[in-house]
Amino acid sequence: MMTSFALLCLSIAITECLAGILGNGIILAASSSSYIGSKIWLPYDMIMISLSLSKITLQCWIILDLFLTIFCEPSYFEENLFGFIKTGYMLLNYSSLWFGAWLSVFYCIKVASFTQSFFIWLKLRIARLMPWMLLTSWLCSFTTAIPFTWHVYSVHENITAPSSMTNSSAWTTTRKDSSGLIMLLYNVGVALPLLLSVVSSVLLIRSLWIHTRRMQNNASGFRDPSLEAHMKAIKSICSLLIFYVTYFIAFTFLLYNLFLRFSTPKSICIAVMAACPTAHTLVLIWSNPKFQELPARIWHHINCSVRIISM
Repeated sequence: MMTSFALLCLSIAITECLAGILGNGIILAASSSSYIGSKIWLPYDMIMISLSLSKITLQCWIILDLFLTIFCEPSYFEENLFGFIKTGYMLLNYSSLWFGAWLSVFYCIKVASFTQSFFIWLKLRIARLMPWMLLTSWLCSFTTAIPFTWHVYSVHENITAPSSMTNSSAWTTTRKDSSGLIMLLYNVGVALPLLLSVVSSVLLIRSLWIHTRRMQNNASGFRDPSLEAHMKAIKSICSLLIFYVTYFIAFTFLLYNLFLRFSTPKSICIAVMAACPTAHTLVLIWSNPKFQELPARIWHHINCSVRIISM
């Protein structure tokens, strides 16, 4: 039975997803217009287009999942629909995590001032490597998501089996047997992009912090735009890393089924998982003037149209 608090959390999650779809639509439009204007696939635009598309699809998928959970609960647990929804969610979730990790790697390679030969090699070849990195991410996401189909079906059979076959000890044993490989695949599928994101973010923050301290020591007392830009970059990268890790923790709690269905902790985890991608998107818009120009132009045109109509 769904409590009023659980319903509130799910409603908040849907609202957060809608806000995230709007924000990612802005990023997608701005990045696509850059490609249309230059006719050149820049690595940053490739990442942002892939990331925004995967997030838009993921958040639409979450909204569909939540609507079916709230309004169509009996039909939601039909075998084919339940397996399709959960497998598609895992695929989109993995791809979003990978694209977010590559964004952190790209920031680290382009901004960090390391003199090691490996970093210099990556700086010179990142434009050619990026399409293959994104394609590999899709393949890894697909490979780690598909096995969840069999896991979902086995759990579904346990849930819908006759009561004589589903006593507590038998269900727990079957669940453990069917979940071992799935949990291993999950750990591999999530740990790799998480590790890439954390390592690259920490390296970039360290590099920016060292450079910022040098600039502060050499500051003349006046406001230095370059120093402010570095501090803004450090704040945005720290925020992205916090949202990434928070999403990972909430997702792990849900995947391991640590809470009862429609319980307060599970509802909070769902709301947190919906909030983190949206907050991640807002930080990207806040940290990039190019993404701020499009909504500013749209708002300007709306104001002009309203003034003309009111005259």
